[in-house]
Formats: sequence, C-alpha cells, structure tokens
Amino acid sequence: MNCMGLKEQFERAKNNLLRDEKIRKENRRVIGEFYEFEEYKLKRKNQLPKLDDACYKTLYSYIHRFRNVNKWFNNKPWRDLTKADIKRVYDALEDGQIKNHRGQAIADRASYYNKILKSKPFRIVGKEEMAREVIEFCTRSKQDVRFVTEETFRKLIAVLSKPQHLLLFWLAWDLGENVDALLKLTKRDFTRQKNPHTHEPEYLVNLQKAKLKRSRQARTEPTLYAETVRYADIVLERLKADEPLFIFGYRQALKLMHSAVEKTGATCLPSNGPVRWKDLRSGMACHLLKNGWTREEVDARLGHTPNSSALNAYLNYLAIDRQKPKKRLFDSSLEHVQSELEEARRREKLHGERLERQAEENRSLRDELKETQATVRDMKKLVEIAMRKLDAPGGQRRAKESKPLWPS
Repeated sequence: MNCMGLKEQFERAKNNLLRDEKIRKENRRVIGEFYEFEEYKLKRKNQLPKLDDACYKTLYSYIHRFRNVNKWFNNKPWRDLTKADIKRVYDALEDGQIKNHRGQAIADRASYYNKILKSKPFRIVGKEEMAREVIEFCTRSKQDVRFVTEETFRKLIAVLSKPQHLLLFWLAWDLGENVDALLKLTKRDFTRQKNPHTHEPEYLVNLQKAKLKRSRQARTEPTLYAETVRYADIVLERLKADEPLFIFGYRQALKLMHSAVEKTGATCLPSNGPVRWKDLRSGMACHLLKNGWTREEVDARLGHTPNSSALNAYLNYLAIDRQKPKKRLFDSSLEHVQSELEEARRREKLHGERLERQAEENRSLRDELKETQATVRDMKKLVEIAMRKLDAPGGQRRAKESKPLWPS
C-alpha cells in the first residue's frame, strides 16, 4: 500500500473517531489535541517536510487504542477519572478480565500504558502522574521466540510456482527484511555482479531508508542464495528501472503465505504456530547464527542499530540446545553398546586365534603321525627285505623256520 493510501485510510478513520457521538465530546477533543501534537512531533523528530508512510502507520495504530480505552472507562470524561477508576482498568487488564475481539486477554498491555495512560493523552487531562502511581508494577513482557528452519522454508516454496511469488519468499529468507519493505522494491534497487570470492552471480540489494521501518538502518546487502538470483533474473528481465518487482500488495502477500501454510502445514519453532512473514526474518537470523555468523554480522544484515537487544531472546534460545542432553544420553548408551560390541569382537578374535592355533597344532600332529607311519612302513620294508635275504639259499636260516617280525 502506498503512502497516499495510508494517509487516506488514517484521515478517514480519524474523522470517524472524532465525529463518533457515542464517545463523549470532551474525550474527542482530547484525542484531536493529541493528534495535532503527535503529527507535528513525528515531522520534527524524523526531520520530514511532510508525514510519510511510517508516520501514518504510527498514527493509525492509536485509533483502536483510543476506542478501547474510552470503552474500558465506560465513556467517562478522562478529566474526571479517579485513582480508583484507573486501578480498576489496570487490574482488569493484568488479571485477563478484559478481552479482545477473539475472546483472549489483551497481550499488548504495555502499549496502552506507555502510549496513552502514562503518556501525552493522559498528560493533556492531568492524569499522567496518577496513572504512573497506579501502574507501578508493570513489567515488560518477554519477547516471544518464533522462527522457521530452512527445512520448513523449503517446504513452503515447494508449493509455489509463479516467479514473483518465489522471489518474494526467497528475498524474505535471504535478506531478512519485512515483507512490506520488500514489496516496495524496484528494479533500480538491484545490481547484478559476480561475487569477488566465489565468482558466482549475486545481486546487491539497496534497502533505502524511505522503504524501511523507522527503526531500521538503510543498507546494501548481497544475496546469499543462488535461487534468489535465479528468480530475480526472471522477474527483473521484463521490468523498467523504476517499475516495482511485485504487482500485488500486502494483503495479497498475506493470502499467499496463508495458502502456502495451509498446503504444507508448516509451523514455526518452538510454539508450533502457523508461519507468518516475520517468522522468515527471524528464521534467517537463527539460521545464520547457527552457521557461524556473529551477532554483529546478523544485526547488520537485519538493519539493527549497534548493540540492539532485538536478538537477545533468540541468542538465549539457541544457546540452550534442547537436543544436546538427549544426544548425550544417546551417545552414552551408544558408547556402552559399542564397548560391549568391541569386547565381543575381542573375545571372538581371541577364540578364533585359539581355534586357529589348535587347528595348526592338529595339523602338526597329523603331519608328525603321517611321517611316523611313513617311517614305520619304510622300516617294515627294510626288515622284510632283510628277512628275504636271510631265507635265501645260503642264508643263515631256512624260510620255513623264519617267522615274520611284523604282523601282516
């Protein structure tokens, strides 16, 4: 969605809010005063001659918050709120008694505390300090860890066929940038070159400040995957320099992701929730961290400012490898089995050597027996020859008197 579209969307929603007679006129006046202040602050703080896409997105986020806060205080004038009123709403939020439209407890309570109750809107009505006294024990919610593995990502792209769709997925995984920023890229943002180290083709992608979230750093990043280059070649070939890569917007991108998730059943770790576009960004970061990239290198690729804490939860999660204890147990069992197997092999080898020695001894005995038998046969023949000579005429004994020395 372009800047003009967001501006019109915000202006329409703001006008509807300020004209809603179900909301007390006094509270609507406070809301109008806040928007006048906030619009000026965003321009000056970000050094802008006029509000841009990111500004309107920020301003629009207050619309539903104001409606909710007004409802929680039962449309009571905010200037008349008491400490008991604020405590009632605060306790109800913290105890999960106030639900969203899905019937779930409000998860992003801190945004209501920090952006409305303890901020400019309640400062206008003189209730900011009172709110700070009540909301004394508010703790910042821990950052959820959600990411996809490379295997899950490849399952998602396996059900895609159009080059534009494939390129969007590969850019989200490769560059790790938000999908709404990727949808704003034009052909001019891509420069094809050969990597000086691998000599393989790659693209340098220019991520301009105007197309990124306010907190992101402008940067130029090389693509990492051959698939990104392949689909970029196909899509960029038929485009002019200032033409966008993608002819669809954010809503269509959401439908595309939803369709791919439905077809594959892809889930993210560790919650097994359905994959969202932002999970590809965190998935890329985790993949690079596990493959030897340093925290500083990953932060730079993601566009984080130096010393950003955005990766802390992921670094802590990855530092504790849940599979290692099980692997150690498996390795221990495997080592025991291998030890027993080696012992069995050693015993078998010794037994085999013993049998071989016995067989060799038996062969020697058989050979000796054969030699003895041959010697006996030879001696028998010699004796018989000698006896025949004795029995011959002129011999010392007559043949009839002679007796054989050996049994026949």
